[in-house]
Amino acid sequence: MKPFTFERATSGADAAAAAERHPGAKFVAGGTNLLDLMKLEIETPTHLIDVNSLGLDKIEKTPEGGLRIGALVRNTELAADENVRRDYGVLSQALVAGASGQLRNMATTAGNLLQRTRCPYFYDTNQPCNKRNPGTGCGAIGGYSRQHAVIGVSDACIATHPSDMAVAMRVLDATVETIRPDGSQRKIPIAEFHRLPGDKPHIDTVLMAGELITAVTLPKPIGGRQIYRKVRDRASFAFALVSVAAIVQRDGSGRVALGGVAHKPWRIEAAEAEMPNGAKAVVARLLAGAKPTNENAFKIKLVERALASVLAEAKGA
Repeated sequence: MKPFTFERATSGADAAAAAERHPGAKFVAGGTNLLDLMKLEIETPTHLIDVNSLGLDKIEKTPEGGLRIGALVRNTELAADENVRRDYGVLSQALVAGASGQLRNMATTAGNLLQRTRCPYFYDTNQPCNKRNPGTGCGAIGGYSRQHAVIGVSDACIATHPSDMAVAMRVLDATVETIRPDGSQRKIPIAEFHRLPGDKPHIDTVLMAGELITAVTLPKPIGGRQIYRKVRDRASFAFALVSVAAIVQRDGSGRVALGGVAHKPWRIEAAEAEMPNGAKAVVARLLAGAKPTNENAFKIKLVERALASVLAEAKGA
């Protein structure tokens, strides 16, 4: 781990301003991903800004009937919240499916959204990786790619986003609230928050330098049967090969977002018009244009089967 300086911020504006004063700074809360990356010298921040004392750890109802989740709310607390369990069940299920109990006790809402890929080539500093070291190439392309993306890929990167929570947030149409170094605030729809790799896979989100997440808001509940289905190689503490977050209404309409298949939570709203027609019809549009490798082409059929299982469960079959 390389040397760094450290400070504790007293407000969101203070934290963002500190990040602007220290190029290469990183915010730290639970540290469940950042500290691991620092130990491997994949992340090498020159300055850490502790944001744990900013009071961003509350879950509150909004005037519009939704829910505002502070950036520092721990995953365990969010999954157990009575409003989340009752009105946003897909989110609670997704959180419980992620990591381990110990990690969920530390991991935060903002940190979960900002997780970096678990691609083995990203973690192995002896391997080429455009996400870790832009311009060096992508070891996964032509290499071991079973766990990698099948859609939204580029010639520079085929990594997947690892978050379960983010997939549920995407199907719920969440909004990310931030504060920038100049003190201004903005609201970013979750659909626009994560980037596809393009030719800059090292840039994961649309956040500006020094911009701090302060909360995530959920709109008014829409009801329906909410299910998160995660398919993985072992029953716990494993990242998704594919995951399905679905909200199914009584008439068969609904929403669906996928994890484990792209560089960001994957949702194509136009595909949801096919939900009454079954999983195969939905997936045909949802994964249109997919570019799998020989090793991960199975994911397309796996998505179809996982979604079919979810739809059958939602209908009580």
